Amino acid sequence: MTHATTANETGRLHSALIFALIIVFIFLLHLSLLRLPYFWDEAGYYIPAARDLLLTGSLIPRSTPSNAHPPLVMAYLALAWKIAGYSPLVTRSAMLLIAGFALFSLFRLAQRVANREVAVAATLCTALYPVFFTQSSLAQVDLAAAGLIFAGLDTYIDDRQSATGLWFSLGALAKETAVLVPLALFAFELFCWRRDGSNAHGDLCVHAGKHEGQKWRTASLLFPLLPLATWFGYHYLRTGYVFGNPDFFRYNVEATLNPTRILLALAMRVWQAFGYMQLGLLTLAMLLAMARPPLRDKAGERPRILLPVQLVFLLIILVYIAAMAFVGGAVLARYLLPAVPLVIVVSVSTLWRRVRHWKGVLAIVVFAFLMALFVNPPYGFSIEDNLAYRDYIRLHENAEKFLVARYPTARVLTAWPASDELSRPYLGYANRPMRVFRVENFTLEQVLSAVEVRSNFDVALVFSTKYEPPHSLLEHWRAWEQLKTRFFGFHRDLPAAAVAQILGGEIVFSESRHRQWVAVIALQKVEEAKHAIYGADDLLSR
Repeated sequence: MTHATTANETGRLHSALIFALIIVFIFLLHLSLLRLPYFWDEAGYYIPAARDLLLTGSLIPRSTPSNAHPPLVMAYLALAWKIAGYSPLVTRSAMLLIAGFALFSLFRLAQRVANREVAVAATLCTALYPVFFTQSSLAQVDLAAAGLIFAGLDTYIDDRQSATGLWFSLGALAKETAVLVPLALFAFELFCWRRDGSNAHGDLCVHAGKHEGQKWRTASLLFPLLPLATWFGYHYLRTGYVFGNPDFFRYNVEATLNPTRILLALAMRVWQAFGYMQLGLLTLAMLLAMARPPLRDKAGERPRILLPVQLVFLLIILVYIAAMAFVGGAVLARYLLPAVPLVIVVSVSTLWRRVRHWKGVLAIVVFAFLMALFVNPPYGFSIEDNLAYRDYIRLHENAEKFLVARYPTARVLTAWPASDELSRPYLGYANRPMRVFRVENFTLEQVLSAVEVRSNFDVALVFSTKYEPPHSLLEHWRAWEQLKTRFFGFHRDLPAAAVAQILGGEIVFSESRHRQWVAVIALQKVEEAKHAIYGADDLLSR
């Protein structure tokens, strides 16, 4: 056995050990979350789509309108259920394996561009960053795409061209927006290709001076377009739509292409990339550290991440910020998961290079991340970005168990996603399907419209459809609320008591957790309900 062979085997064993440690660590962090029923977009699309694939073998979902997302993650879940059985425990365990792979890929990438100390610290910070933490066990596609992108970046920097094309192709089959990364790198390679001959910008390019295989390296970055185009072509042949059903495309693309909305979304994306959920503390620490000189060890000045690599990271971050400002009806932080860990790696490397007590600074950052997991911010946010999503699930689980036990044959007025939770027992909430009459939300207009069709339902399940802080930082800026309403679907739900008054019913179950709430309203007879409407104005004006 040669020395090189022995070294390779040792390296593989070492990598396997690190991966195993990451998996154990992340499973221990999520033990209390593994049996939670499915949440929001999980229940609305990804779980039904994966279940359809399991039951029918169809890559196009049948029980829910197709969003045209590539099927890699759904196929992975269907395979996991085929092997281990269908349950939330199997689903969340399967997703944690993906999260572990993403963290391992990020570790490898950070170790390659910096060193092991930076890699360990950046991986820990990423694992505990609230958005990454919550997405780790949720059956959605953004974190899987992020992990495959990190693996592709690692092999790109190492100049393993075939592996780069493979990882980026898998990323595009996890989520279509992952193709942004190889396309951005392709443009970067063209720039370097043109300039390398004159050495005008050779020092800014990752593979400057490596003319051998340069054409294949550049061309391999376009390879991910092939499987993605094949998927979209197949989707078109099966459904007649390339990019999902018309409502999905309208909400996520057509309705977002307004200049004012783009500027607002751009500002929100910058905040999500550098400041959201206490990430601003790490960004600020990095900026302050930039004013300090590099530290010196026995080996000399501590090295930085090479400038060409930093430029690649910056390019990917900016491309994601810009692209996600143009598309995506909901400005969700999880869409930036391929970018935010790169911000963390660069920030940690800067602190390591310039701050002697950098571990103490990162301990403060980690503590802030942990606090952000449990304590909601003083502004409206998506409840899937910290453990508020667990509160939502527990509230709905308790209310819907009460409904099934107390009113098993009732027709239920409610809004999505509770409408799916009640009508689809496999989502983990109700043990039997209930008949549902759906409204869009619980605004005054929607509740009043429900009164007109009072004969279609017997009870109502009402709940907070979004988190609203007790004292928002922007609560007195009426213009901001108008902009949110116009461009981002903001609305204010009526309180449960007001809904009961309007519908002419009695609250028979209610529960709240950290500003989220749910209630079951048992309705009176139709003729009694009519008289109750006139008293609602008094309650609403209080």
